[in-house]
Amino acid sequence: MRDRYARQISMEGFGVSAQERLCRSTVAVVGIGGLGSPACQYLAAAGVGKLILIDDGRVEASNLNRQVLHYEEDALLPRFKVESARIKLKALNSEVRVEALPMLLEDDNSYILEDADLALDCLDNPQGRYALNRHCLARRIPLVHGAVEGMGGHVLTLVPGGPCLRCAFPDLVSSRRPVPVIGAAAGVIGALQAMEAIKLLLDMGEADGHALFLDLRHDQVSEVRFVRNPECPDCGSLGP
Repeated sequence: MRDRYARQISMEGFGVSAQERLCRSTVAVVGIGGLGSPACQYLAAAGVGKLILIDDGRVEASNLNRQVLHYEEDALLPRFKVESARIKLKALNSEVRVEALPMLLEDDNSYILEDADLALDCLDNPQGRYALNRHCLARRIPLVHGAVEGMGGHVLTLVPGGPCLRCAFPDLVSSRRPVPVIGAAAGVIGALQAMEAIKLLLDMGEADGHALFLDLRHDQVSEVRFVRNPECPDCGSLGP
């Protein structure tokens, strides 16, 4: 372990104990596309002990400009995205356990998150995002939400007791067309989601409704801190 993770173990405030904590952690990644691909890669590279991959889609040729865990052969078969990702992640770090679930996360199957210490929202549809938000609230686990479009995107970290996704974005709507995006932008946002997840697992930094909005075309970054809505239909009835 010391050789593989030497560069992060050597960081001030990290050490072997933090690495062991990562190795005992479980992260659910919901959506194994443009955001989920880089997020999974960096979580596996960091040594997170178990990844639960949830996505019912199969790889398509149009995915390949941004979904970097998937290759041309995966689109030709086509493989389920979770299986394609499992193969690559095990090749990257054989010590990481990867559970590949080719299914949708719905209101009646929250049991698939029962082992997770936190979840990453790497989805592209409001219904799935809000369902994941409700599951995380019910299990009182953190949620790291990400979104990307064109040359920009945002990351929002949500912890139990603070604002939830619906507090921050009460009216997400589905796009009527494929969302345009350049792959590198998805890579930046997905990597930030992985960083936020690692910080949460190790109790580093700040969270609780803090969001970063990135305009990568113009190299601009803005910060927003959301607050809890006591009348939120998803979390308003929950205690602190």
